[in-house]
Amino acid sequence: MTNAPIEFWFDFSSPYGYLASTQIEELAARHGRGVRWRPMLLGVVFKVSGQTPLLDIPLKGPYSRHDMPRFARLWNVKLAFPPVFPFSAVAPSRVFYWLEGSDAALAARYARAAYDAAWGEGGDISKPEAAAAVAERLGIDRAATLAGIAEPAVKEKLRLAVDAAVAAGIFGSPTVVIDGEKFWGADRLWQVEEWLKRGGW
Repeated sequence: MTNAPIEFWFDFSSPYGYLASTQIEELAARHGRGVRWRPMLLGVVFKVSGQTPLLDIPLKGPYSRHDMPRFARLWNVKLAFPPVFPFSAVAPSRVFYWLEGSDAALAARYARAAYDAAWGEGGDISKPEAAAAVAERLGIDRAATLAGIAEPAVKEKLRLAVDAAVAAGIFGSPTVVIDGEKFWGADRLWQVEEWLKRGGW
C-alpha cells in the first residue's frame, strides 16, 4: 500500500455521488491520503454497460427516490433534487478539467461547490452559464470560464477522462479506486474505510 491519492470517480448528475462527495475527503485524510477528483459522464458509460438511469428502472426507481433522502438524513447532509434529473454534466465537468489544468486544488473546490449547487441547493448546473456561475462564486471570472470550457483541449480532456473511466471498468457513480482496487457506491464507503485501515485484505 502507498499514500497515493485515492481516485473519486463521479458524475455531477449522480445523487449518490454527491452524498459520497460530502464524506470522501475527510475519510481519505484520516488515513493520510489525498483525493483525486475524476468527473465523468454516466450517459456515455451507460452506452457501454447497457445500463439505464436509476430512476427510470421499474421498482428500483421509486425505491431509490425514497432511499436518497433517507441516506442524506443518515449522514446529516442536505439534499434537494435539481429541477431536471438526470441532467447533462458536460458543462460542470468541463469547468473542472479547465481549472485542473492550472490548479487541482481549485478544481476540487469547484467540484464540491458544483455538487452543492445541484444537490444541496437543488439548482440547475447543466448549462454553461450556470456552471460558470458556480465558478464565479469562488472568485473565478465568468467570461474566462466560458471561454475556457469552449477550448478544444478542455473538451478533449473530458473525453479522455470518460474513456479512462471505461478502460478502468468504472460503470457507476461514485466509484472509489484505492491503488487499483475499486469500490462502487456511496454505501461502500465503510469498505473503503476498512480497506485503508487494514491495508487491504
